[in-house]
Amino acid sequence: MPPEQFFIHDAPTGGVATPEVRKAPCVRCFVLGTVLVLLILYLTVHFLFLRAPTDFPREAFVRISAGTSLSAIADNLSERGIIRSRFFFKSFGILFGGTRGADAGDYYFERPISIPRVAWRIARGNYHLVPIRVTVPEGTNVLEMTKLLAGKLPSFNEEEFLRLADDREGHLFPDTYFFLPNVGAEEIVGEMRENFEKKLLPLSADIAAFGKSLSDIVILASLLEEEARTTNTRRTIAGILWKRLAIGMPMQVDAAFAKVNGKNTYQLTEDDLKTDHPYNTYTRAGLPPGPITNPGIDALHAALRPVETDWLYYLSDSDGNMHYARTHDGHLRNKRLYIR
Repeated sequence: MPPEQFFIHDAPTGGVATPEVRKAPCVRCFVLGTVLVLLILYLTVHFLFLRAPTDFPREAFVRISAGTSLSAIADNLSERGIIRSRFFFKSFGILFGGTRGADAGDYYFERPISIPRVAWRIARGNYHLVPIRVTVPEGTNVLEMTKLLAGKLPSFNEEEFLRLADDREGHLFPDTYFFLPNVGAEEIVGEMRENFEKKLLPLSADIAAFGKSLSDIVILASLLEEEARTTNTRRTIAGILWKRLAIGMPMQVDAAFAKVNGKNTYQLTEDDLKTDHPYNTYTRAGLPPGPITNPGIDALHAALRPVETDWLYYLSDSDGNMHYARTHDGHLRNKRLYIR
C-alpha cells in the first residue's frame, strides 16, 4: 500500500474537487520515544540505586563464608557502604549466578564500583586479590612496622602482629614484599623471618668465624643502623663499640633509648641518661637485652667486619659528619667544636 492515499471529495457547487492526504503512523518517532523513555528510566535507576555509594570505603575487604545467603551478603554490603540497594544486588546476583548463591572467599574492592559489577564479581568468584607492594625500610622497628602495614593492608590485625612480632625484633628482615590483601599476621611474620634467614645464609661462615653469637651481632647491627648511614662509618663505629664491650666500658649509644622512651640523641636529657633501665647504655655495660630495630644487610655486614682504630669515642654533628677521638677529653673537645 502506498504511504499516502488520496481521496476525492465532492466539491461544492461551482468548485473544484481537491485531494486530502492521510499520513501513516510515524514508526521512527515511536521507537525513538521508547528508547528515550527507557534511557531516562535506566539513568534514574542507576543514579538512585545502582551506582557506587558516595561513602564507598577505600580498599574495601569483604569475607564471605560458605553457605551465606544472598540476603545476608546484601545486608553486609549495604552496612559497609558498598551497595545502595539490597533488592537490586540480590536481583543481579540471581541474574548472574542463579539460585546457587555466591562463591565463598575473600573479596577485595580497591575502588568504588556499581551494583551490577559487585554482583558479577561475587557470583563468579572474582576476588581481585592482587598482591600489594609493601616496602619496609632498613632500621624499622616493630611498632613502626605495625603502622606501616596497617596503612597498606585492609585486613591487617595490628594486635595480633604485635603479639607475634614483638619478640622477633631484629629478625624481621626489612625489604620489599608483595602481600595479598587478606594476608594474616602469622604469614607476614613468617615470611619476614624466613627472608632474614635467607639473607644471612651467605654470612654463615663469617658469623661462625667471628666468635660472637648471632644474637649479639644482630643487636649491634641494630644500633649501627641508627648510629650511622654509610658503610665505612658503620664499620668504624662497629670497631669502636666492639672495643668498648671488650674492655667493659659502657657503650653509651644514645639510639638505644628510643626502645624505651622514643627519644633520639638531641632529645635526651641528663635525667634520661641517669634513669636506669636495660636499654640505658650509660648506666649499664654490655649490649642491650635485644635489638632496637630490624637492621638491613649493610648494618649486619658492618657488625661482622669492624674496622680497628685507636679511637674510642665518636659523635655526629648536625650535618651528619662524624668526629672521632682517642680520649674522653678529645671527645669533649669535639662536642664543644661541632655540637651546637
